[in-house]
Amino acid sequence: MTSNREAIVAVLRRGGKVLVIRRGPEARRPGYWAPLSGTIEPGESQSDALVREVREEVGLEVAPSAKVWESSTDDGSFVLHWWTAEAEPGEVVPDPGEVSETQWVTPEEFLAMVPIFEGDREFFERILPTL
Repeated sequence: MTSNREAIVAVLRRGGKVLVIRRGPEARRPGYWAPLSGTIEPGESQSDALVREVREEVGLEVAPSAKVWESSTDDGSFVLHWWTAEAEPGEVVPDPGEVSETQWVTPEEFLAMVPIFEGDREFFERILPTL
């Protein structure tokens, strides 16, 4: 068992775009643009964590599709489990502590945003186009 904590990354898709957030004042690494993510609670499955985190952070209901990638945070403190999910129709209602802005973007639009994490750049450049 490693000391790394585990988190999910929610790749929420709707009409060819992915939901990204600017991390809010209470989030780790505030100000970064990134897909939604959150820590997996003890005893919680990855898909359950995905549904809970999305509901808490932006108020959407989602249907988890599949785990598509695994990576680590740049500081090595978290193992990230990347899941695709379809967002149900509905309005994005951000949690103001966790999320300061939201945007539905194409991969190309995301890659032009600043700042973003290198691991997210790799996902959007290399993994997402194959899905």
